[in-house]
Order: sequence, then structure tokens, then C-alpha cells
Amino acid sequence: MIAITSLYAGLLALWFLVLSIRVIQYRGTAKINVGDGGDPTMLRRIRGHANFAEYVPLILLLMALLELGHASVYVLHGLGATLLVGRLLHGISFSFTDYWMPGRFVGVILTFLALLVAGGLCALQGLRALG
Repeated sequence: MIAITSLYAGLLALWFLVLSIRVIQYRGTAKINVGDGGDPTMLRRIRGHANFAEYVPLILLLMALLELGHASVYVLHGLGATLLVGRLLHGISFSFTDYWMPGRFVGVILTFLALLVAGGLCALQGLRALG
């Protein structure tokens, strides 16, 4: 069982659901059936949702590979918490505000940090396994 990755995958899935509902709710309110309809609020919500979908699955996969390779629980929790906080800040910035640059900036930095560390550790794990 990959318990640590499962924990963060579950928490992130709940946040993804919130972001999804925010897009759907605004579609109904603004009467936008497809796309962003040229509405800046709709565009922000769509991009907040899509950006999550672009980064989170890969980082969770990297975490799962690290956990299967018996990486430190501290490293895994560090990666998971960094990703979760980053995605929360980024999602709040895009889906709950008109413009909150600190949330967007810090969210991106934390997400990229998780991607960099998880990717690097997976590459090292693979190289070690190859001998």
C-alpha cells in the first residue's frame, strides 16, 4: 500500500472537486455553455482547474514511485505537503479571487519545487536500480 501518496491524492482530489464545482457553478451563473465565453472570470476558473490537472497527476505518480521504492516518509510528506499547499494557494488565486498574485506566485513555486525534487529523486532511484 502506498499510504502517504494515497493520503495526498485523496486530499488533492477533494480540492480538484472544489475547483470543478467552481467552474460548473460559474457556467450556470454566466450562462456560458462551452469555453470561456470571453468572460475573464470564467477563463480564470478554467485555467485554475486545468493547471491543477496538468501538474498534479505527474507529481503524484512520481511520489507513488518513490514510495514504492521505499523513500523516506519525511521526504514523501514534504513533497505531498508542498504540492498540496501549492495547489491550494494557486487554486484560491484563480478560482476565488479576481487577482491574488502572491497566491499564484507562491503556488507555482511550491508546485515546481515538488516537481523538481520528486523528478530528481525518481531519476536517482532509477539510476541506483540500474546499478
